Amino acid sequence: MVSKTKKEKSKVRNEKEESLTELNKIKEKMKDELGKIQDYEKQIIEQRKTAEQVVEHLQEQELKEKDEETKEYMSTGIPGFDELFEKGIPKGSAVLFAGGAGSGKTIFGLQTAMYHASLGEKCFYMSFEESEERLIGHMKDFGWNPEKVMESGNLKIKRYSPFDITRSVDAMLAKEKGELFIDIEPVILPEGFKPDLIILDSLTAVASAFVGKEDSYRIYIEQLFRFFEKLESTSFLITETKQIPEIFSTTGVEEFLADGVIVFYNIKRENIRESAVEVLKMRGQKHQKKIVAMQITDKGIVVYPKQEVFGGVGP
Repeated sequence: MVSKTKKEKSKVRNEKEESLTELNKIKEKMKDELGKIQDYEKQIIEQRKTAEQVVEHLQEQELKEKDEETKEYMSTGIPGFDELFEKGIPKGSAVLFAGGAGSGKTIFGLQTAMYHASLGEKCFYMSFEESEERLIGHMKDFGWNPEKVMESGNLKIKRYSPFDITRSVDAMLAKEKGELFIDIEPVILPEGFKPDLIILDSLTAVASAFVGKEDSYRIYIEQLFRFFEKLESTSFLITETKQIPEIFSTTGVEEFLADGVIVFYNIKRENIRESAVEVLKMRGQKHQKKIVAMQITDKGIVVYPKQEVFGGVGP
């Protein structure tokens, strides 16, 4: 075989180099195209994510709107007070009534109970302080007719002993330890009576029976709120505070568990005390965020939603 000349070898080498260069160009071009495809795919993925988020938001909005359509609200029947809400208090809510002595909490609860009982709803007033006779007397003082709604079975008033509650909780804790095998409810409702509205007066009296047993009280309160939630009843839980409250419950657990907090004020202006009320919070319902004037008249409570209370507030 005749060996190739230098010229021929150089030609072959150049051709190989050209082929490699062309191949590298093709690779680079393919790489660029592949990068473009990947960028395009990324754009599609991002667009898809955005679209999914929009659809998810629309679905959540639709569910929220449906929930709003099916949600029911209650009014209190207190003149002027219900105007503080867009729709009312969501039914099934647990609402704290916080305020000092003489601020109108008990009257507000009794007046609301009378209103709903007169509409044919079942109302249960649980007292841990005043007797049934005394509460009925308060209602008569305002010209109401409690006997009528009580005889119809729509209003029941029962007095409980806070110390009975303490004993029940001790028994409940024993049960948790396996020492007792009976079911214990936080309160005993009248047999066959399922209330639409419950007023508990007051958590402060209940807490007084748990002195030195703060952990037991917290356990009881949590169980009580769960019990009311299970009943699907709207509940008003009265709690005693300072006249100008800084905290709205005995331990802080109550206001955390509650769906709403309504604060009653007995404001001192020089030598005169004025009543006022504020919806501090209400889950699931828009409300006016201001302290407004309230008056306890000889026919019951009247609220003035457009009359704001400003300044000069003292303990």
